Amino acid sequence: MNETRKTAAPHRSGCPINLTLEVLGDKWSLIVVRDMMFGDRRHFRELLTGSEEGIASNILADRLRRLLAEGLVSKADDPSHKQKSIYSLTEKGIELVPVFAMIGAWGSKWLPVSEELSIRAKLLAEGGPSLWDAFMEELREMHLGLTSAQNAGEPGVRMRLQAAYEEVLARKASTALASRAGVV
Repeated sequence: MNETRKTAAPHRSGCPINLTLEVLGDKWSLIVVRDMMFGDRRHFRELLTGSEEGIASNILADRLRRLLAEGLVSKADDPSHKQKSIYSLTEKGIELVPVFAMIGAWGSKWLPVSEELSIRAKLLAEGGPSLWDAFMEELREMHLGLTSAQNAGEPGVRMRLQAAYEEVLARKASTALASRAGVV
């Protein structure tokens, strides 16, 4: 028997796909990172109540512990409230933007997504690597406190993605209202 196999290995293999899945391979870890990345949810309560998927508090606590242990997220005392912590993406977490963009693009192409929840994925896919880089710079500023060289007069990527989401919601609400009123 191979000597390296006799000792308990911390990972199943050295395959980069396997190792990534060991860190991010469950849906809740991805949802927590997504909500921090795209929803700017940084407190436990925001992550708990703001998710469309309805994560349970014990699962959220476990996933935050795992993400902290893996170095994708950091935790600090919130200066505005003694009993709160604020979670931030680390550089390791921020560099998942292209992964999320590709997951979103694939899901939008192959799965029955809703227009409002897929608009951000569509815009990220259309924007490609230059938009991903700009978004990562913005996240570095928000989560790491680094100064960005981005144009201060332009709305940020997160704001543009949020505006597109809200635009779809408003259009759908207007269409539903018109439909109920018999205008359509």
